[in-house]
This record gives sequence, C-alpha cells and structure tokens, in this order.
Amino acid sequence: MLQAKGIQKFYGDLHVLKGVDVEIFDNEVVSIVGASGAGKSTLLHILGTLDQVDQGEVWIGDTMVSKLKGDKLADFRNSQIGFIFQFHNLLPEFTAEENIMIPGLIAGKSEFALKQRAKELAELLDFSDRLDHKPSEMSGGEQQRVAVARALINNPKIVFADEPSGNLDSQNAQALHELFFKLRDEFGQTFVIVTHNQELARMADRMLTMQDGKIIQV
Repeated sequence: MLQAKGIQKFYGDLHVLKGVDVEIFDNEVVSIVGASGAGKSTLLHILGTLDQVDQGEVWIGDTMVSKLKGDKLADFRNSQIGFIFQFHNLLPEFTAEENIMIPGLIAGKSEFALKQRAKELAELLDFSDRLDHKPSEMSGGEQQRVAVARALINNPKIVFADEPSGNLDSQNAQALHELFFKLRDEFGQTFVIVTHNQELARMADRMLTMQDGKIIQV
C-alpha cells in the first residue's frame, strides 16, 4: 500500500527526519507515537503528500507520490487520500452535507451521486439528522464525524489522521477510535494515525514509535 524509503526533511538547519523507512499494508490501522518534536506530524504530512521530502521516496501503490507536482499531485491527493485533523477545518458557512461533498465536487463527481454518498456516510457515522446543520450548530464530536465523512467521500485508499481525537472529550474520543476500525472493516481502508492517546495507539494493528526524527520501534 505505502512505502517510504530514506525520508529526510530539513527546515533550515533543523534536521527533522533522519532517514525514515516505513511500510504500511492494505487494511492496516497504524499508529505513530512519540514525544512532541519527534517528527510524527512532519512524517505524516510527507506520507500524505502535504509536504515534500528533501531526500528519499514515497510510494502509494504503484505511484511515486514524492515526484508528483502541481495538478497531478493535487488530483492524486484528492482522489486517493483522505485527511482527518485535530481541528475539523469545516467551512462555517456550509452545512454538514455541503462540507462532506467538497472533495467530490473538486473531483468533478455528480452532485446527485455525492448527496447519496453523503447520506450513506452520515447514516454509518450516526449523524444523518444533522446533515442540514452548519458546524456552529453541532457538537465537537458531531463536527469530527462530519470531517471523517468528508475524508471518505472519494473512497480513498488511505486515510491520514493527525491527533484526530485530541480536541474531544473521552467519550467522543473512544467513539471515534472505534469508528476507525469499523470503517476499516466496512470499506477495507488503511489508516495512519498520529496520536498522543495511548489507548488509541494500543488499539492499532501496529504502533510505530518515533524519537529524534527516526522510527525506533515498529
């Protein structure tokens, strides 16, 4: 599914990633843990094509995504990758349904098909009665479920999550953690999750531990 080889990343004189190798398999839920500043989010952003490597290669399937640029990169990212962040990044002027549909509209999919898909996801994620609500009218847990649905609207091969439950109370966090495994079983998707939540980290199929820009335990 995903292979990264010899990943190096510098920000000025700061050497953030120091030759990271990682392999993620189909249908896995993998957590990445480590102290703040270990390079977890930087690695996640590079694997998810949100940032560029300075040295090394990243492959998703048969595509070397570390070499893609411009529109080709944007198209690949929108069609093949889903993202879930700690802060939901929902557009406040749009309803839940409209927020969910945005990646699909960018991909040129039909509005009718996207509305149907949004309804299916909302039912699966248990917020179908909130589709016509704007983010300000929803709880934090509901907003995060909308963000998860948005990440899934284009049926991505792999979903990257950066501290997805970091802004939720313990009850909503637990529900979100269980949801990732339900989605993996339902759709066969792969999840790579950066988290400080040890409970979520231990639930994963594998836990990768980072320290000083390297993976020290797989």
